[in-house]
Amino acid sequence: MARKGKEVLNALDAAKTQMYHFTAIVIAGMGFFTDAYDLFSISLVTKLLGRIYYHVDGSKKPGTLPPNVAAAVNGVAFCGTLAGQLFFGWLGDKLGRKKVYGITLMVMVLCSLGSGLSFGHSSNGVMATLCFFRFWLGFGIGGDYPLSATIMSEYANKKTRGAFIAAVFAMQGFGILAGGIVSLIVSSAFDHAFDAPTYAVDPVGSTVPQADYVWRIVLMFGAIPALLTYYWRMKMPETARYTALVARNTKQAAADMSKVLQVDLIAEEDPQSNPSSSNPNSFGLFSKEFARRHGLHLVGTTTTWFLLDIAYYSSNLFQKDIYSAIGWIPAAETMNAVHEVYTVSRAQTLIALCGTVPGYWFTVALIDYLGRFFIQLMGFIFMTVFMFALAIPYDHWRHRDNRIGFLIMYSLTMFFANFGPNATTFVVPAEIFPARLRSTCHGISAACGKAGAIVGAFGFLYAAQSTDPKKTDAGYPPGIGVRNSLLMLGGVNFLGVVFTFLVPESKGKSLEELSREDEEGEVGAGVDATEMMDVAHSGRTVPV
Repeated sequence: MARKGKEVLNALDAAKTQMYHFTAIVIAGMGFFTDAYDLFSISLVTKLLGRIYYHVDGSKKPGTLPPNVAAAVNGVAFCGTLAGQLFFGWLGDKLGRKKVYGITLMVMVLCSLGSGLSFGHSSNGVMATLCFFRFWLGFGIGGDYPLSATIMSEYANKKTRGAFIAAVFAMQGFGILAGGIVSLIVSSAFDHAFDAPTYAVDPVGSTVPQADYVWRIVLMFGAIPALLTYYWRMKMPETARYTALVARNTKQAAADMSKVLQVDLIAEEDPQSNPSSSNPNSFGLFSKEFARRHGLHLVGTTTTWFLLDIAYYSSNLFQKDIYSAIGWIPAAETMNAVHEVYTVSRAQTLIALCGTVPGYWFTVALIDYLGRFFIQLMGFIFMTVFMFALAIPYDHWRHRDNRIGFLIMYSLTMFFANFGPNATTFVVPAEIFPARLRSTCHGISAACGKAGAIVGAFGFLYAAQSTDPKKTDAGYPPGIGVRNSLLMLGGVNFLGVVFTFLVPESKGKSLEELSREDEEGEVGAGVDATEMMDVAHSGRTVPV
């Protein structure tokens, strides 16, 4: 694309922040709200599922999900997410971001509802259908990662681009918080409506038949916010950068951009800008040129996201097990089934409110001032320090008087995960790769992250089991214990520090400068950036 295409992109970079940017954040962000709600709400109800479907008569402890079932229920959505990230990431570059954006949302809505309508009454039937719907739920969620990040990066101006992308991702924090709040409300209502004794008093009566509705309502609620934004997502225009750089239609890019900027662009047909024009400087994902320009960048984004998600998802999904181990949540046999859901939800909501949500928004506020590299490096360092501080004196934290200290340290770990690599690993891949490969490379990076989440979800279940065979959960072999598991997670975070040095800083640079597309035939010599900034702020009509 020649000079006229560069003018369009310069004007987009220089555009002042306006209401449409915030609208786009909400539209894209509600997908991530639903993503986080659906992925993390399952951890609130797994203990209830064990009580309902795997009760053993005569057992001194309530029923728990068998190891293979627990691993499947917790991890199958991540498998679907990994597949969705790769597939929709590739499709977003081939067909355009807009064309496949609504598909992912509808898959999420339908499968959220399906998760709560799992068929049958037998344990095998319910778990099989739950896992089926959660896999496809994950598949839709996976598509939202590369598409939302890419769309937001391509809409934003370069001055506030990091904050806008991070704000989309920060909706995850509200999704996690909403999951805890919905679970608190539902479990509290059922606990008061259907009084039940503790398991120690009456093992069978402690799980009322109505408890089966609790987990279904909690899982199905995730469909509502996504469904509410479907119409607006369909009304979003294709990003000007995709249209100009990939579809190579400058006229359409200018027309689409006029819906975003407060500036009218008179789009004149550029003879070099059409979908059929060839670009001799284009290169593919598996080419030597891509490896030379972006190979180390892709290694950096994939490895850091992989390492981050091992620690982040294992900690989030199994908070309830960590709390039980230190005695912050009472022993299961001292509660009835629904009250246990309430207790677990209360603990996880408190952590989300104190550590998770603030961390996300610290990133939004500071990412365009401190930079992506600094925030990611700082986050990994503090996660390493706090994880080791929890693990090394682990016996100290188990004493009743020290549990508040443990929760403060654990909250700080979650805070620096979100004011750190959990946000930046999402932001950077949407900025540093060429437009024609941006969604694909973000999908690959995100898929590596979900591979780490799978390692955390499946591995931590077994690793965190007690080394004493008499103290393991039913069906589990002895593990290495919570203390050694936390030590391992600290080591994983340290590796994240090392691999962060492969990730470039993208603060204050245009997407074309970062991806070096302004060095290719795709973007020729353009008008002066200062002139375009004056145009974007003046409201004058610019011929393109």
